[in-house]
Amino acid sequence: MHVAFTPALTESGIQRRTIVAGVMAGWVVAPLAWGAVPAVSAPDREAFLAFSSWVTGRPALDRALGNRLYDLLAAEDGTFVSGVRELLALVNERRIDPMRLQEVLDGEKSPHARLPRAIATAWFLGIVGEGEKARCVALEYALNADVVSDVLKPPTYCYGAYASWARPPV
Repeated sequence: MHVAFTPALTESGIQRRTIVAGVMAGWVVAPLAWGAVPAVSAPDREAFLAFSSWVTGRPALDRALGNRLYDLLAAEDGTFVSGVRELLALVNERRIDPMRLQEVLDGEKSPHARLPRAIATAWFLGIVGEGEKARCVALEYALNADVVSDVLKPPTYCYGAYASWARPPV
C-alpha cells in the first residue's frame, strides 16, 4: 500500500492517516500474539529468521539481509548460534510474550539476554556490533527506513566532500 505525502492536514488527509495508522498497528500487533513464534526444526539460519521475525514483529523478512546479519552476528559472538536456538525453544516452550521477553531474560540473568537486543538492532538500524567493532550492514534496507519508505528515503551517499562523514562533528 502506497500512501502519498499530504502536506496540509485536510479532512481526507487525517482520515487517510487514521486508516494507515490502523493498518500498520494491525500489521505490527498481529504476529505479536504470544503463540506466534513458529516452531522451527530447520537449520540454524531458519531458526534465526524465525526468531528475528518474532522479535521484529514482521511476518516476512529479507532472506539475503538475514543471511548477512546472521553471518556477522555469529562471527561476533561464538555462542550466538546456540543462543538463538535456545531462545527460540524457550519462547515456544514457555509462550513468553514478546513484550516481556527482555524483562524475563534480564530477570533470570540469562546468558542470552543480549541477543534479542543485538538482533533487533541489526534488523531495525542495520548495525551489527558496538563501538569500534560496529558495522553498518543495511542503511536503506534496515527496518527503520522501511517504516517510512513511502515518504522518506535515507541518503546512501555523503553530502559533503569525500569521507567528510568520517570526521567527528565540531
